[in-house]
Amino acid sequence: MEPLRIGVLGAARISDTAIVQASRTTGARLVVVGARDPQRAREFADHAGVERVVDSYQDVVDDPEVEVIYNPLPNGLHGPWNMRAIAAGKHVLSEKPYASNTAEAREVRAAAAAAGVHVVEAFHYRYHPVMQRMIELAGNGEIGDLTFVEARMLMPPPPAADPRWVASLAGGSLMDVGCYAVHAIRDLAQVAGGEPTVVRAVSGEIPEHPGVDAWVSADLTYPNGVPAHLESSMTHGVWDFSLRIVGTRGEAYAPAFVLPQSDDRIIITVGTDQRTEELGTRSTYAYQLEAMAALVRSGEPMITDADDAVRTMEMIDAVYAAAGRAPHPISVL
Repeated sequence: MEPLRIGVLGAARISDTAIVQASRTTGARLVVVGARDPQRAREFADHAGVERVVDSYQDVVDDPEVEVIYNPLPNGLHGPWNMRAIAAGKHVLSEKPYASNTAEAREVRAAAAAAGVHVVEAFHYRYHPVMQRMIELAGNGEIGDLTFVEARMLMPPPPAADPRWVASLAGGSLMDVGCYAVHAIRDLAQVAGGEPTVVRAVSGEIPEHPGVDAWVSADLTYPNGVPAHLESSMTHGVWDFSLRIVGTRGEAYAPAFVLPQSDDRIIITVGTDQRTEELGTRSTYAYQLEAMAALVRSGEPMITDADDAVRTMEMIDAVYAAAGRAPHPISVL
């Protein structure tokens, strides 16, 4: 298969793990990078082995050799630059969430469909055997019938100047780490009768960053009556990226379902018996980039496509509404 030719927007920290290391594993080419700070772009290119440096994000989007744009910009810039990439006829791998609100997510989806390109939301964990196994366990009877789901995405505070604390850039705990909890709960809809409904939600802020949800807690219910609970926080004392599914016979617990490359365990308890499955520490980002290559080269569908992204954004906005918060506004370039 011909290697993907990727253009990178900016020099974000996540890029090293999400696209640089994954490209080295999968053989994809990092063709060009552009950043607001030319020096940062050059340093990133030197470190990452990017073939060329250009002066701006728009130059990356317009580069004729690029076929896939990787967009790791702050949340509020995902939608606008995804739209510009689509207008240039490029496929997009966008960090999550791929828009600021539901209306923008639908606009991105419609534009991609009209242009005949793919826009994929980078929920990388979904392509790893850990999450695939958790979905299997929820539906195959090993722990009985599903009775409860809990997804926790808790982290210590980012630096004060981090874009995740900026309301105008669609910051907040639910948009950052919490969207993984939303997505994981949605993943299990296939074994729980369909998409869940938000029952209640609460959120809180800290004085240093008014207008930004520092934490969110929400209860949801699947159509079959099974309850689910999510927690997201950017003020927690320790990291907790865990997923727990409970059944009538037992439960399964993945302590790091989003980052199984650091902890690939699933701990399964049935009655008094407990066992641990270890499903491999190969990077979730490598699995994701391989799936992206198969999509672009041979049309193999990806799970985290534009339809999936819209449904996730609908649920994020529903959680915000239940917590008495308005959706994030669309950023204008």
